[in-house]
Amino acid sequence: MNIGTGSPDRQVYVGGEYVPENEARISVFDHVVLYGDAVYDTACAWGGKVFKLDEHVDRLFESAHALKIEVPLDKEGVREVVLELMRRNKLDNAYIKILVTRGVGRMPLMSPYNCAPNLIAFAIPYLSLTDSGVQDEGLRAGISSMRRIPSECLDSKIKCCNYLNHILMRMEANEAGLDEAIELDIGGYVAEAPGYNVFIAKQDVLYTPGENILVGVTRQTVIELAAAEGMDTVVGRLTAFDLYNADEVFLTSTAGGIFAVREVDGRTIGHGKPGPITQMLNQKYMELLESGVQSTPVYPSEGR
Repeated sequence: MNIGTGSPDRQVYVGGEYVPENEARISVFDHVVLYGDAVYDTACAWGGKVFKLDEHVDRLFESAHALKIEVPLDKEGVREVVLELMRRNKLDNAYIKILVTRGVGRMPLMSPYNCAPNLIAFAIPYLSLTDSGVQDEGLRAGISSMRRIPSECLDSKIKCCNYLNHILMRMEANEAGLDEAIELDIGGYVAEAPGYNVFIAKQDVLYTPGENILVGVTRQTVIELAAAEGMDTVVGRLTAFDLYNADEVFLTSTAGGIFAVREVDGRTIGHGKPGPITQMLNQKYMELLESGVQSTPVYPSEGR
């Protein structure tokens, strides 16, 4: 899907208005353009229902509050924008993004004061961070030479629009012929991957980092699904050694769900293909999406 020029047939929400995608504009003086000063959240819809919409909206507001950005609408207003975009664009399965920028100040300077925040949202046909072939076979990953920005410098729980740290690590991995990067914190412990949380499975127990990470909605969903199947999840520090010697490694993200990792730094993980726990959790995740039991209906009057 090419979004470079925008579609006149799709609508987006910018600055309090629904406008055709190819007419959407923000000021060049907005702090998100000048300084990356904004927060966002990403959700997905499946079968005409938005998965865990309340959790995504709550996290958006928490990120904004942490940066002292005032969201122009209340939570119900933001939820309605998302649902209305789904309806206007006639979507059932969708990739949804909501952004709140600090906005335009009195002068194009770094001062965060006297700015008028801007809410931007779009819903487009569902897409994944990787293609289906890679997801079926498993990703090839490598540990980045760079390090995750520590929470002491910028709290990793804030889902902000400055992703340069992640982008550079993914670029490094891709240019080395790999699918994805594994990010370590400055202490050498596994943090996450660009856009993903990290899990390993070892002897029927899940392990996932708990420090210097974005606390993902899909990550929490996987922990809940594992518990429902009688599996324990240990939240704690992991090293490269733990990744290399795991029975399974997988990544989780709103944009695509659960992705197996078949190789890290040239070391084959398990049998070099998606393992039984990864496959089981991915199946349970897709069943949860399709059931709609934790989702908000887009078309409630139609019973969809």
